[in-house]
Amino acid sequence: MALAINGTKITGRMIKAAIASYLAHRKAAKSQDVIPHGKQTVKQLIGQNQGVSNVELTDPSIRAFERIARKYGVDYAVKRDRANDPPRFLIFFKSRDADALTAAMQEYAGKKVRRIQRPSVLQRLAQLRSQVKKPSIDREKRKEQVR
Repeated sequence: MALAINGTKITGRMIKAAIASYLAHRKAAKSQDVIPHGKQTVKQLIGQNQGVSNVELTDPSIRAFERIARKYGVDYAVKRDRANDPPRFLIFFKSRDADALTAAMQEYAGKKVRRIQRPSVLQRLAQLRSQVKKPSIDREKRKEQVR
């Protein structure tokens, strides 16, 4: 790092003030350049001035959607509406991410359908227990000679 200071008499206070102004300048430049990606607040998403659209989800397991959205690189914000009995989620996203969000929603819906179609582990365990309780083979020993 190189820091150039113009002055006739350079003191410790002058160096401290120069470093403080440099750090303030870096902090201001960094905060303006950083554009958030992925999950963010609605305010940050609207602040990017690229148009915002939304989709409604009523499924309480929003985590699965968040994983898929990160995979597709969608910038989104989740807003929870607690007015309804099962809470619904509004997912805001940039308008330019509409195609990526469509693909993400299709994958999310496919995962949900597959999860509904296959029985849970507890249901499968209950079926196996009922099968074990039924004697399916005859365990009596028979002594017969075959001639």
